Amino acid sequence: MNDGPDAAQLARIVAAEFRRRLLGEMLPRLRRCAEWLGDERIWQRPAPHCNSAGNLLLHLRGNTTQWILATFGAVDDARDRPAEFAADGGRSAAELIDGLAATWQRACDVVTGLSVSELLRARVVQQRYYETGLSAVLHVLEHCSGHAGQIYAWTKQATGRDLKFYDL
Repeated sequence: MNDGPDAAQLARIVAAEFRRRLLGEMLPRLRRCAEWLGDERIWQRPAPHCNSAGNLLLHLRGNTTQWILATFGAVDDARDRPAEFAADGGRSAAELIDGLAATWQRACDVVTGLSVSELLRARVVQQRYYETGLSAVLHVLEHCSGHAGQIYAWTKQATGRDLKFYDL
């Protein structure tokens, strides 16, 4: 497939939707959750074998870094996935959200620069998954959405508040 007008338009639409979902929808919602959980509850695990919202925010940052930034050559792949889940403090809620926001912004900028050829090109992610560029982009969206849902649910349970996402 060439990168003609229709292909270029498709690449722009993919990038715009990636940015809208991460920065326009999930990030404001996660920021609200982090603010309402605060610096202590952000690290509270709902149950012994569950992850805290803090763990999940670190995990989303690590996953996005690996699947977008490293996959498309913006950074080396130096992810320490076990550390994302082992952490039990050390960063404030604001630091966690600001770090995720910076990673997502950079990932959106990378995706904005991709051509359809780059979206279609096969590559290896995590040294074992054979993915196209588009499947890596879609993976990040669905992965982030799933874990964001966990954070939303935990925030509701921990605070007893209506998150009022449609007021954002």
